[in-house]
Amino acid sequence: MEQLKIYRRRMIPDECILLKDDVILEQTNDIIVTKWNTLKPRRDFHHGYSCYFLKSGYKISKFYREDNSLLYWYCDIVDYHYKEIEHALIVTDLLADVVIYPDGYVKVLDINELAIALEKNLCPPETVTQALRRLDTLLDLVYEDKFDTLSAKIERWCE
Repeated sequence: MEQLKIYRRRMIPDECILLKDDVILEQTNDIIVTKWNTLKPRRDFHHGYSCYFLKSGYKISKFYREDNSLLYWYCDIVDYHYKEIEHALIVTDLLADVVIYPDGYVKVLDINELAIALEKNLCPPETVTQALRRLDTLLDLVYEDKFDTLSAKIERWCE
């Protein structure tokens, strides 16, 4: 069977990129776990793992520096669209993100971009509502000390 193609779609900036070098480690009806290197060389991070939670609307990633030390966990709020003919998964970044640092500090990012996307009609109001609900659910897991229920899907591949 042909390997699933995964595309990262952004609203700001408007782009859709095939993640051609990502390696799928696990794929079920509920999750897809990948291993990857940065698309372009960066000083702050080098490689990582991602888990696409297909039913929850999250993409949880573990970012590493070049020396293999943990930089942080990066959580994207996303939407998924599967194109059967192309055997492709389009992962749309819904802009709101959560970063969890190794010391436990949690930072929510890009809420303003979500407002800009709504103002500029880059997405319908229902998408913004969906993103905010998914963000709230994810933050509940983080603040209730249940993030390990998500991170465990990646941790088993990092050992």
